[in-house]
Amino acid sequence: MLVRADIFIFYIVWITMAQLLAQEEKEKTTALKDLLSRIDLDELMKKDEPPLIFPKTLEEFEYTFNEHGQLRHTTTGDPFVFNYKEDLHRWNQKRYEALGEIITQYVYECLEKDCKLRKEMLPVDATEDEPKSFIYLSEDALTNADKLLVLIQGSGVVRVGQWARRLIINEDLNSGTQIPFINRAMKENSSPEEHTLYVWDHFISKSLAENIFVVAHSYGGLSFVELLIQREDEVKSHVSAVAMTDSVHNVWHQEANRSIQEWLKERCCNWVSSSEPLDTPVDPMLPDCLRLSAGTERHELTSWKSFHSIFKFFDKHLEQQMEDDVAEEEPSTTVTTRGSNRAKHEDL
Repeated sequence: MLVRADIFIFYIVWITMAQLLAQEEKEKTTALKDLLSRIDLDELMKKDEPPLIFPKTLEEFEYTFNEHGQLRHTTTGDPFVFNYKEDLHRWNQKRYEALGEIITQYVYECLEKDCKLRKEMLPVDATEDEPKSFIYLSEDALTNADKLLVLIQGSGVVRVGQWARRLIINEDLNSGTQIPFINRAMKENSSPEEHTLYVWDHFISKSLAENIFVVAHSYGGLSFVELLIQREDEVKSHVSAVAMTDSVHNVWHQEANRSIQEWLKERCCNWVSSSEPLDTPVDPMLPDCLRLSAGTERHELTSWKSFHSIFKFFDKHLEQQMEDDVAEEEPSTTVTTRGSNRAKHEDL
């Protein structure tokens, strides 16, 4: 087989030229990379850039959250504008980040003031010089035996209480923060009965008052009966009398024991909505407390209409309590008169 020499020489020349061109392109690329590595891009972007000095508060930024939780300009009412200065992306980004830090502090304030959460530093045994972080807890987070909701945000610039800073700034607080989840959890976890129990345990039970009187309207009557079921001995030893107004409690459905039912018969009276005159006995629906007419058929007026009757009821029980106390005292040379009891009674 014969091969023409001129064609073979052409192939060699073509291959050699291609290799030289490739080598030249590689050298140009290397030289360009070396040149770029010597250029400080940050310094280049700073050319003709205003100082990176930004407001420290929302008010200074001239922004505020409206009634819908949306970030709006205080003068124009417009949403946040990222490109505050055209062709200065770096400066606009730094301004955005400065506003983001203010937003973070604003969310912290909402968690503490509106959601009533408390800050807990981490680690719990950290030294003074050790890096620290923190979480937020509700007051009953470690004592509520029913339910506990744990919220964990992502990484990056978002902080505790936030889902996305971008949503807070460009949409609203509801979509960008954890506040709706917190409010919903608190609403579900804090029933009226639980709230009454909490207040009793942390406040009322610690009172130095020898005689405690309770007025409970509507669902409040049910909450009190539940308290009596949960803290029977404590309530019986502290509470002298209970006035209910159109209470919706039910000793059968609430499974109140016989001793509670007997105590309610002695210490409780329920003024119910009725067309009968005030204080007229009304047929009892359940074997618990006395039922009297509040002198009105309007549920919401039962407390006010029975106002004077309630305090007469309390007076009666206070007098009875003082007489019982005197009867239990051992005989002594001191004479207790009706007048001295009356003075104590008038203190009520």
